Amino acid sequence: AVVSTQSTGWTGSNTHNNNNPGGDGQTGDDGDGTRGTDRNNFLQMARSDLNFPVPYENSTFWDMVESVNFPGATALDLAIDHATSGYYCGYKSHSGCQAANTVSASTKEDFNQQLNNAPASFFGHVLRFKKSGTCVYMCSRNNNFTNRSQKGVLWVKPAGSQA
Repeated sequence: AVVSTQSTGWTGSNTHNNNNPGGDGQTGDDGDGTRGTDRNNFLQMARSDLNFPVPYENSTFWDMVESVNFPGATALDLAIDHATSGYYCGYKSHSGCQAANTVSASTKEDFNQQLNNAPASFFGHVLRFKKSGTCVYMCSRNNNFTNRSQKGVLWVKPAGSQA
């Protein structure tokens, strides 16, 4: 199975109209981050009834996948890229990731935990699943235990099995 993380809704905004009527029916600043912006990221959770991600060392998703468009990206590179919504493209440079955009060599300002300095849109990777499994995931930007809980579950079954 192959999934493109860009096509799973990874688009944000720098100019969301939060004033009434809002243009899209979503007025107000109920989310986190800079007013009028929208960001997303992808972090694995242990269970869907939790509201916090697992540490990278306890994650299983990144060992289940490989990047089709950037085959030199390691599991750690993919995790960093998705967690930072593309602010960092990996830990070390690889095909498609210049050293200046990596955690190990970047001279950029520190990554903002609310993704304020992350790109509005994340072009991501085309991920190929190497094995079956389940991944519960979340977006940390709008997950402040009050009004939003952006979560999902990916179930990957072996080819030919029934869903």
